[in-house]
Amino acid sequence: MSIIETMIDVPADHMQNVCGQLDSYMKKIERSLRVSLIPRDDAIKIIGPEGAVKKAKSVFSNLLELSHRGNTITEQNVDYALSLSFEEKDEQILEIDKDIICRTIAGKPIKPKTVGQKTYVDAIREKMICFGLGPAGTGKTYLAMAMAIQAFKNNEVSRIILTRPAIEAGEKLGFLPGDLQSKIDPYLRPLYDALYQIMGAESYLHNYEKGLIEVAPLAYMRGRTLDNAYIILDEAQNTTPAQMKMFLTRIGFGSKVIITGDITQKDLPEGTVSGLDVALKVLKDVDEIGIIRLSNKDVVRHPLVQKIVEAYEKYEKKEQHREERREQHLEQRRRTPRPSRKG
Repeated sequence: MSIIETMIDVPADHMQNVCGQLDSYMKKIERSLRVSLIPRDDAIKIIGPEGAVKKAKSVFSNLLELSHRGNTITEQNVDYALSLSFEEKDEQILEIDKDIICRTIAGKPIKPKTVGQKTYVDAIREKMICFGLGPAGTGKTYLAMAMAIQAFKNNEVSRIILTRPAIEAGEKLGFLPGDLQSKIDPYLRPLYDALYQIMGAESYLHNYEKGLIEVAPLAYMRGRTLDNAYIILDEAQNTTPAQMKMFLTRIGFGSKVIITGDITQKDLPEGTVSGLDVALKVLKDVDEIGIIRLSNKDVVRHPLVQKIVEAYEKYEKKEQHREERREQHLEQRRRTPRPSRKG
């Protein structure tokens, strides 16, 4: 295996952004690709096996281009650029970065950060109903909110309706202080947080008072027909089959629906079937409905969240395999004839 070296130009004003504080990103690239990196004044020397050097140069080129576009490089950017380099899909990170959905009240652009998120956003644009499934931190709800707010600003819909099933996760609603709205608000808090960040509290309150933005528990949807609206059902894994059917049959003309959920985090009573599971089976062949499954590769929160998701997935697969083996063993024992007693 031949060792080669090459140089990549990195302007001084982009060096810290690309290399990270105390060269943390550079050290991560060194460890991941098994190359040696030596920073110079306006360049980085890359030394290592030819294939690894090629990958490292591609990773730095992509990070540098993201930096030129005004992005603050994060550890998630580095991790994703590295993972794409192993799959030889390096150019995709720059294509994804072009798709700006909207900007927050502070001017920060909101855009997909992974191939899975880009597929999700494209499906929302193309389909009347879209299911966004995946673990925590994959941007399911946040991207859906951004798409809804942008459509509202562009007058594509006349209102936004955000809903969640108010299912207790270990605590009963009756024991929470306050009136009914006070009891329900904690369950809707993630939706409020996204609204405030993208739209701004003042704009949200103005549109809320006019009835153009509605945040309500799923039970409030019964008996209504929702025309010309952008409707988001969050935490759909906590719906019952009856609730999900009720919700899907509320949809009227000119409406767009996004249903998000994580089928591994159900808070339903033991033995209760999830409405999300049933809907995915029933609607899988309907052309107008998009079903996008995000994975731990699409987690864009702190890198530790991705490791936690991966650890739980491994544990759950192991437990499922153990349970299947136990059932097979019990079935085998049932089928094995017992020796007759002679007496």
